[in-house]
Amino acid sequence: MTSAPSSEGASTPEESYAETTPLAVKDVPDDTPVKPKPKPRKGKAEGQWALGYREPLNKNEQSKKDDHPLNVRARIENIYAHGGFDSIDPADLRGRFRWMGLYTQRAEGYPGTDTGHVDEELLDARHFMLRVRVDGGGLTTEQLRVIGEISQTFARDTADVTDRENIQLHWIRVEDMPEIWRRLEAVNLYTTEACGDCPRVVLGSPVAGISADEIIDGTPAVDEIVERFIGDRSLANLPRKFKTAISGQQDVAHEVNDVSFVGVNHPEHGPGFDIHVGGGLSTNPKLAVRLGAWVPLDEVGDVWHAVVQVFRDYGYRRLRTRARIKFLIADWGPEKFRQVMEDEYLHRKLVDGPAPDPIAGTIDHVGIHDQVDGRKFVGVAPPAGRTSGSTLVGVAKAAEDVGSGRVRLTPYQKILVLDVPSEQVETLTTALDHLGLPARPSVFRRATMACTGLEFCKLAFVDTKNRAGELVEELEKRLEEIAPELETPISIHLNGCPNSCARVQVADIGLKGQIVNDAEGNPAAGFQVHLGGGLGLDAGFGRKLRGHKVLSADLGPYVERLVRAFVEHREAGERFAQWVVRAEEGQLS
Repeated sequence: MTSAPSSEGASTPEESYAETTPLAVKDVPDDTPVKPKPKPRKGKAEGQWALGYREPLNKNEQSKKDDHPLNVRARIENIYAHGGFDSIDPADLRGRFRWMGLYTQRAEGYPGTDTGHVDEELLDARHFMLRVRVDGGGLTTEQLRVIGEISQTFARDTADVTDRENIQLHWIRVEDMPEIWRRLEAVNLYTTEACGDCPRVVLGSPVAGISADEIIDGTPAVDEIVERFIGDRSLANLPRKFKTAISGQQDVAHEVNDVSFVGVNHPEHGPGFDIHVGGGLSTNPKLAVRLGAWVPLDEVGDVWHAVVQVFRDYGYRRLRTRARIKFLIADWGPEKFRQVMEDEYLHRKLVDGPAPDPIAGTIDHVGIHDQVDGRKFVGVAPPAGRTSGSTLVGVAKAAEDVGSGRVRLTPYQKILVLDVPSEQVETLTTALDHLGLPARPSVFRRATMACTGLEFCKLAFVDTKNRAGELVEELEKRLEEIAPELETPISIHLNGCPNSCARVQVADIGLKGQIVNDAEGNPAAGFQVHLGGGLGLDAGFGRKLRGHKVLSADLGPYVERLVRAFVEHREAGERFAQWVVRAEEGQLS
C-alpha cells in the first residue's frame, strides 16, 4: 500500500488530528489542494462539508473530529494491549475501534428482550469480534491457514464467512491484537477499515479471471483501489460506511452496494464497466441506480475515488439514519450526481454506456465448475457461513493436497477452491465432505444465509446462525420428496435485527428478527416475513404480509407450507419471486 495521490481540485477533510500513522494508513500529501470553504446556506443543516457545515452535528461526527479514527491502532498496540479492556477509552471502544475491524461482541446472559432496553455498556462483552478484510474474496491457502490458526489460538476456534467476503472471528482479547496483526500482515492481510465510516472491503467476483462467463476481469481494479485508497486518511472520515462491488459478471449483489462496477460490453469501446450508485438495505432499503456511464478497466480507480469524494463532501452528516449515500442519490437523482462527480472531481465527462442484461436467479458458484484453463473450481456451502478455524486449516490442506494454492470467498457465504485438476476433483470433494462442507449440498443448505445474530451481536433480537442450521436440517427432512422439483433453490435469509446484514429484503424468504408474543402472550423470538425479494430480473424488495410474524420455533412448519404451496400452484417455469406477486395471501401465511 502506497501513499494515495490526490485528485486536482478535490476537497479534503480537516486534518486536525494526531500524527501517529500505523501500518497500512496513508497520509494526505501536504500540497493537497483544498477548496475554499463556502458560506453555509440558509435552512436546515444536513452537515454537508461542501456546503460549509463543518461543525459536528452528532456524537459520532464529534468523535471523528476529536481524533482521526485511524490513530486508534497506535493506542491499541501501545496502551490497551498492555492495560487490558478496562484501560480502553469509551470513545475508542464504541467508535474508533471499528476502523481496525473491531466491535465489542454481546455480553453473555442478555436475551433479545434486552436489546435496546439496557445500557450499551452492559451489553459490551470484554471480548471483540474481528473482521479480516479479504478484498475481492481472494486468499492463498497460506493466508487461509494463518486465519484458521489465529482462530484456533485467539478466537476459541470461531470463524464465519460473511456476505461481504470477510472472515469474522469472535472472542478476541485486546491484549492479543498486536500478535494477531503481526501474523496477518506477515501474509499481506489486514483489518484496516474493515468497519467504520470508511471504504470497507471491496467485493469482487469469486471467479474473476477463471470464468468463461465474465465479460471482463475486475481484479486489477480491486487491487488498485485497495493499494491506493484503503488507509488513505483523506477518505477515512465518511458520513457512514461505504460498500463497493466490482465484477465482470453479476455475482456480487451489485444492486445493494453503495457503488458497483458491473461488466458490460460497449458497442464501440468493448468490455468495461457500468456504474451503479446508491444501493443499500436496512430500515430504508433502496436499489442502486445507474449513472449511465461506461468506464474502462484502467479508469475504475479514479472514478471510484470521485464517487467516494462526492459522498464525503456532500453526504448528510446531521442524522446517522440519513447518512448513507443512498439518501443523497434519492434527493439528487443520478443525473445531478454524475454531473457533480464529473465537473468537480473528475474534471471530464464520462462515456455514455449501455446497461448489462439482467440475469435470473443467483450466481453462488456452489458445485463443480469448469475454469477457462481446463481445470475445475469447487464451491462448498458452510451452513449459513458458520465454520471454524480448524475447518479453515483443513480446507487449506485439502486444497494443497490436490495441487491448489488458491481459495475464494463469496458474497453468499460460500467457499471456493480454485485450480483443481479434473482427476483430483473427487479426492477434494471427499476431503471437503469430511470437513462438513459438501460440494453437492441440499437446495436448502445451498441458499440459506444468516447474519451474526444474538449469539454475538448487540443489535440482535434473535439467534440466527444456529437457528439457520437447525432450519436447514428440518427442511431437508420435511421436504425431502419435493426437493428435486425445485429447479432453482429458494433463498432463505435470517437476520437478527432490522439492519439486514443478511439481505432479507432481497431473499425469496426473508426473515427479520424481532420479539413477538407467543400464544400465551409472552415475549418470544420471532421473525417478520418478507417474501419474493430478489436481484437481477427479480430485483425488488420482498412483500410484507400485514401483521404476519412467525415464532422462531415455528419456522420449519411455516416454510414447509410455503414451499409446498409454491410447488403446487406455480406455473411452468415460474420463479418463486414471480409466484409471490400473484399468490393469494392465504397461500403465503
